[in-house]
Amino acid sequence: MTSYFVYILAKARNSTLYVGMTENLIKRTLEHKKELADGFTKKYGIKTLVYFEPAETYEAALFREKQLKKWRRESKLKLIETNNPQWQDLYDSICQ
Repeated sequence: MTSYFVYILAKARNSTLYVGMTENLIKRTLEHKKELADGFTKKYGIKTLVYFEPAETYEAALFREKQLKKWRRESKLKLIETNNPQWQDLYDSICQ
């Protein structure tokens, strides 16, 4: 059973990106949207969930998060474009 998620938030299409990991994707995305935590996403208004993937363990999620953070911007954009070409906010789809 999946317990963790690695995700990417964006300010807008081809704009500032944020890579993170969480145990509760719905709760964490909502925290970003409501700017409940000080930090990078609040400072730059990054609120749109554009990509996420499951991980079975904390270690796997942490490894993948670090991997994505090291990727060049172009690679992150390609990952988003491949999985979410319209750059739709995926938050509503995960809440259903």
